[in-house]
Amino acid sequence: MISRSDCLARDAADTLAPLREQFDLPAGVIYLDGNSLGARPKAALTRATAVIAKEWGKDLITSWNSAGWFEMPKRLGDRLAPLLGAHDGEVVVTDTTSINLFKALAAALHDQAHTGRKIIVTERSNFPTDIYMAQGLTSWLERGYEVRLVDSPQQLPDAIGADTAVVMLTHVNYRTGYQHDMAAISALAHQHGALIVWDLAHSAGAVPLDLHADGADYAVGCTYKYLNGGPGAPAFIWVPKRRQDTFSHPLSGWWGHANPFAMAPDFAPCAGIGRALCGTQPITSLAMVECGLDVFAQTGMAAIRAKSLALTDLFIALVEQRCASHPLGLVTPREHARRGSQVSFTHPHGYAVMQALIARGVIGDYREPEIMRFGFTPLYTSFADVWDAVEILKQILDDKAYDTAAARGTVT
Repeated sequence: MISRSDCLARDAADTLAPLREQFDLPAGVIYLDGNSLGARPKAALTRATAVIAKEWGKDLITSWNSAGWFEMPKRLGDRLAPLLGAHDGEVVVTDTTSINLFKALAAALHDQAHTGRKIIVTERSNFPTDIYMAQGLTSWLERGYEVRLVDSPQQLPDAIGADTAVVMLTHVNYRTGYQHDMAAISALAHQHGALIVWDLAHSAGAVPLDLHADGADYAVGCTYKYLNGGPGAPAFIWVPKRRQDTFSHPLSGWWGHANPFAMAPDFAPCAGIGRALCGTQPITSLAMVECGLDVFAQTGMAAIRAKSLALTDLFIALVEQRCASHPLGLVTPREHARRGSQVSFTHPHGYAVMQALIARGVIGDYREPEIMRFGFTPLYTSFADVWDAVEILKQILDDKAYDTAAARGTVT
């Protein structure tokens, strides 16, 4: 049987443990929701203060040049690129995941316009906004464009065919933590003449990625989960250099113009990844993204992945050992290759149990139907955290210390 002493020993040997000190984690809180909002790097407060007090407060508009504001989306993109298996000049940090997904889908459909293909294939269990963006885009196009939903990854081979223009998938499922085989599915899409767009919201900073080697065509994702960029922090979009010359989307804002300060009445796209930009950037939010990237620069994705799998393996084992008498159902794959950095369990009163956990200082979150999600961020989650969280879960379940009448609402 695993003991808390075993967990403490693993923490003592953990090479990532010193990075925990670079985050502000409230005392008495076990934070297992980094898959929804990452913890705050300590440097973020200092950086935000510098942007507001000096760069904005004293230097005013001159900071667009003197503080590098104008080039920040591309500079941050180059810093993020190694975590994605991307190259310099292929990523910009900008806008939201939804907006970037719209751009990528529009570009992919534009690429496919000459083929007559009009179907976007995705999963019914995809994050809803991804489906909504695809539905919204196709409803504005000429007749015949539509979104085809599949109910499981196993249905993808039958759903992708000669009429498929784009396959749009989230690499790691937000509910279950299921991780797709990016290389295999990208190859499947290409075999049928389709393009593939990947949403990396639950992958970037959590699992190793190699967009080039795995055959992706476009990718988007957020920076406020495992990348710890802050609430609502700008997202990112990846456009490989081989597609940049033809990259075209309807959101042709002035930041994507070849000569934005010419103030010309007609749009002319700039060269390179800059054409994925749209409007003026949220500089304070962008600046804080770099604080999270600074922490990643001190380690590597191989070490992060190894600890992630160790943490999630431990959590699954402890829940199944110590809470075996309770109706918990594991919905996250046990297989390492199919698992992201979260573990999800169902419980008939999952919402109430999660509320009780949060009240006891164990912060996870809840998703319908009956799913309790626990996200493990190796940069600041310890093995002792896992033990203590399961111990509190056991106490709540053993004592039935949760309110089954609690009205569903926003869960942290």
